[in-house]
Amino acid sequence: MQKEILINWSPQETRVAVMEQGAVQELHLERTLERGLVGNIYMGKVSRVLPGMQSAFIDVGLERAAFLHVADLQSSIVARHLEGSRSSEVLTTGVSHSPPALIPIEKQIFEGQTLMVQVIKDPIGSKGARLTTQISIAGRLLVFLPQDEHIGISQKIPLEQRNLLKERLLNLVSTDSASSEQANTQGHGGFILRTNGEDASDAELSEDIAYLRKAWSRIKHSSLSLEPKSLVHQDLDLLQRVLRDLVDQSTSAIKIDSGEQFERLSEFARAFMPYASSALQLYRGERPIFDLYGIDEEVNKALGRRVDLKSGGYLVIDQTEALTTVDVNTGGFVGAKNFDDTIFKTNLEAAGAIARQLRLRNLGGIVVVDFIDMTKEEHQAAVLAEFQKHLKRDRVKTVVSQFSALGLVELTRKRTRESLAQLLCKPCETCKGKGTVKTTRSVVYDIMREILREARQFNPSQIKVLATSEVIEMMMGEESQHLAGLSDFIGKSISLQTEPGFGPEGYDIVLL
Repeated sequence: MQKEILINWSPQETRVAVMEQGAVQELHLERTLERGLVGNIYMGKVSRVLPGMQSAFIDVGLERAAFLHVADLQSSIVARHLEGSRSSEVLTTGVSHSPPALIPIEKQIFEGQTLMVQVIKDPIGSKGARLTTQISIAGRLLVFLPQDEHIGISQKIPLEQRNLLKERLLNLVSTDSASSEQANTQGHGGFILRTNGEDASDAELSEDIAYLRKAWSRIKHSSLSLEPKSLVHQDLDLLQRVLRDLVDQSTSAIKIDSGEQFERLSEFARAFMPYASSALQLYRGERPIFDLYGIDEEVNKALGRRVDLKSGGYLVIDQTEALTTVDVNTGGFVGAKNFDDTIFKTNLEAAGAIARQLRLRNLGGIVVVDFIDMTKEEHQAAVLAEFQKHLKRDRVKTVVSQFSALGLVELTRKRTRESLAQLLCKPCETCKGKGTVKTTRSVVYDIMREILREARQFNPSQIKVLATSEVIEMMMGEESQHLAGLSDFIGKSISLQTEPGFGPEGYDIVLL
């Protein structure tokens, strides 16, 4: 399926949309002042080891301490001392084989130690970044594992081709290692062939192997002279990652609206991805490129709860910190001959729409889909197969369960970066993220209870209430009798005053 990649660049923000058949399939956004950290390598300092959680907090110079779990700790670490000081110990790693059975984290690292760490998950919400000491460096065709000997092939490449590709890669790695004194003395390192390396020539793969080994050599050299909490290596920016990660043989055009960035991307493509150069196009239209293709409208829709389906049905998507729920509804769809067919066809359409929304919104973690209940098992099987078919197009790893006894489908989608809503939005200052606020009458009754408490505790001479116009109007109108009764009961006069600056639930009680 042919795809177009549209790039809207400005000094403060880069936005990328992946289009297929005229519809937006993926959105990527990077702000200059809020650039993602995944792939960055730091010299981190262990600030705290938590044996009970088998984890540690690592200070890498970010706003919040980052998190390192024992499962992400390179097991065959060989620590060496600099200047004889235990606190200045720097992590250097040898060749990693099968990790030993559960070596406790407190026996592998200690507070004050300096480790070379890599970010595998950006800070999300109140959580700090997640780290690993198992360094990997992504190239155009390969991922280099400098501390490992593993040779792997992307799972998305057909099984029958993997063995042949693995044999080719093994030969190329061995040949390159034989000519590299550094590789011989410090281990060859491992490689994983990426999906877009499936059709690469031996020469192209060899170039990527050499490039990645040089990059690792520079990283190691830099790490020896840098202080703890220093950035050692920064991953490519979004524009460069577009060429590295999103462009393949199905890409018909890469359109960018900045002449300066077009030249920069062209130079990058000529050096690392020659076949992408021909697809690069400078957009010179009068209308903004995202306006021309209706991308901004799609972004706004992707921030809403409701997604309408062409059939008349709709989805309701709710994102929480723990999981995302998707509810499928028939809505106004009555086109089928009977109700079972209506449900089946709505669910079939929803399966494709949900897979697209997961990519578009970058929803990760646990996702629970509540398809409309189907009585026929063959309908369930067909909907699940349709769902899995669309999910295969996702570059992010997903694992899907069968229908549960309650008719729910659970899936997990790897989460490495914030979702679109987390990037573009913040919790409402009024409702504090609840999505609802108290009714005016509820606020009025809260105020009356507060007046009673304050009057009993402090015995003021009179009381003034400051609140929104809606609350004051109700207290003076529908609730005036109850307010008068309260005033008589406490023996104090109660005055009312509108305060425009308050939110729907805001009020203040002044004791005079």
